[in-house]
Amino acid sequence: MRASRLLSLLLLLQTRGRMTAPELAEELEVSVRTVYRDVEALSSAGVPVYADRGPAGGYQLLDGYRTRLNGLTVAEASSLFLAGLPGPAAELGLAEVAANAELKLLAALPPEPRSHAARMRERFLLDVPGWYRSPDDVPHLSEVSEAVWERRPLLMTYRRWGRQEVERLVHPYGLVLKGGSWYMVAAPPGASPRTYRVARILTVRTLPGHFDGPAEFDLGEFWKAYAAEFRERMYTATAEIKIAPGMEELLSYTMGADVVATALAAGAEPDAEGWRTLTVPVESITYARWLLLRMGASVEVLGPPELRALMAESVAELRKMYG
Repeated sequence: MRASRLLSLLLLLQTRGRMTAPELAEELEVSVRTVYRDVEALSSAGVPVYADRGPAGGYQLLDGYRTRLNGLTVAEASSLFLAGLPGPAAELGLAEVAANAELKLLAALPPEPRSHAARMRERFLLDVPGWYRSPDDVPHLSEVSEAVWERRPLLMTYRRWGRQEVERLVHPYGLVLKGGSWYMVAAPPGASPRTYRVARILTVRTLPGHFDGPAEFDLGEFWKAYAAEFRERMYTATAEIKIAPGMEELLSYTMGADVVATALAAGAEPDAEGWRTLTVPVESITYARWLLLRMGASVEVLGPPELRALMAESVAELRKMYG
């Protein structure tokens, strides 16, 4: 523990310059007296640390005493600090590890890249979950990530769609963070990989032994193919609609920007009044009704007939309700 604390103290001085004993004590979560002893230990080990006395004093390393990290440009060093997402790191049980790694990286960088990296951290923040939704509750994520790392089989109780609970023995290949939700890519022994939402894992137990994953498996390629397949499975129908002038942005917000962009590119030119006829993919006729009702009188459903009938039914109910 003390060796780790001495290293952290050295890196703090190397990264931040002059620091007082109370500041160091707060950062290291120790007493001021312990800081005095640690500084003396560093000095005895040959580290050129000295103290400036007085109200503006503190401990400082001699100029030039610094570990260099070669091979990184300013832009490359700066970009590394966008990869350290504090929320996901904490969910994986790596918050302290990530913080220590960031501190070591800052300490090892030369002055100019270190300055750019610090500004990157101060001025850019990556917030993964979307608006109006809370991140998943993932109490078993740390155990799952450890099994992924160590190639250990898992026995879990999993809640499927419809709240059906099943028991599964799986070999976990990897973890993916998508839109604020964690997904485990895993395969039952002898089967193909599939995805499991970590928030739906009710119980999990790491089994003894290790498994060998397929040598040709690539997590990035698998997820790319899975996302494309999921998209195709999700959109099971199409709707033909007419949209009022200037309502493209609202339609994109309602039905998805990529879906609407594709429909607009393939759609006809606006008519004399500016209305455009589009064909958009939808998950189901019923779900499309609720989406398009949000557009009010800015959209008219032309087909299929069952969707137009559902829209007319909803409008009739609204008229009856509001008079």
